[in-house]
Amino acid sequence: MKVLLEIPDNKAASLMELLGSISYIKAKPLTEAKALLLEELKEAVDEMKLIRTGKKKARDAEEFLNEL
Repeated sequence: MKVLLEIPDNKAASLMELLGSISYIKAKPLTEAKALLLEELKEAVDEMKLIRTGKKKARDAEEFLNEL
C-alpha cells in the first residue's frame, strides 16, 4: 500500500527518521513539483467523477482550447 502524507516542514525530519527505523517501511520525500502534480491530478480525477455523475457540467472542447 502507498500512502501520501502532508507534514509540516518543521516536523518532517523527525517523522522520516521514525519511518526509516521501521524495517518494512520505505519512505522518500516528494519534490514540491511532484507533490503539486499529484494534487492537480487528484483534483482532475475528482472533477471527472462529478461530471460523470452529472453533478457538474462538462465544458465544450472549443471553449477549453480557447482558454489555453
